[in-house]
Amino acid sequence: MKLHAKITRSLFIQILHDLARPHPFALERVVFVSFRPADLRDGILLLANNLHTIRDDDYERNDNVGAMLGSGAFRMALQFAYNNPVSMFHIHKHDHSGIPRDSLVDRESSVQFVPDFWKVRPRFPHGTIILSKDSMSGLTWLPNMRRPIPISRFTIVGTPIIEVYDGKHSIAAAEFSRPRQ
Repeated sequence: MKLHAKITRSLFIQILHDLARPHPFALERVVFVSFRPADLRDGILLLANNLHTIRDDDYERNDNVGAMLGSGAFRMALQFAYNNPVSMFHIHKHDHSGIPRDSLVDRESSVQFVPDFWKVRPRFPHGTIILSKDSMSGLTWLPNMRRPIPISRFTIVGTPIIEVYDGKHSIAAAEFSRPRQ
C-alpha cells in the first residue's frame, strides 16, 4: 500500500514557522496537522488541511525528551478529529540534514498516543511526521493493523513543487528548509 501526503506551500511554511518558535523550557516544538484521507487505487492520499498549534501551557517539563505534550494538547487534537472527518498527524523536527528517523522515544510515544485517535475517528489513518533540515519521513497507522506503514511520498504543492520520495527530495535543500513565501 502506498501513502502519499500533500501539503500546500503556505501550510508548510506555517508548520516550519511554528516549529521554529522558541519555547520557555521545551527544546523543540510539536504541531498537529489534520489531513483529509482519500482512497487511491493502490493506497491512500492524505491532503493536509489545518495546522493545530500547541499552546505553551500544553507542554510539560521533562528533561529526558525534547518536548513533552500534556493532556491539553492531545485533548485539542482529539476534539478536532471528533468534530471533523480527519486524520491527525503529530509533527516535529529533528535538527539535522538527511532522512529523519524516529528515535526510540518517538516510537514508544507514538505507539501509545496514535490509538487514542481511533477512539474518535476509528476508520481513519493517523500518524507521525518528522522533518529534518532537508527531508521528511512519516509513519501511518491504519485501523486494524499492528505495524505502521511509511509514507512513501510527500508533495509540497506550490512554486516550486517539492517531491520527497523515500527521504530524497527533488530540489535543493535550501528550498526545502526555507520555502519562499
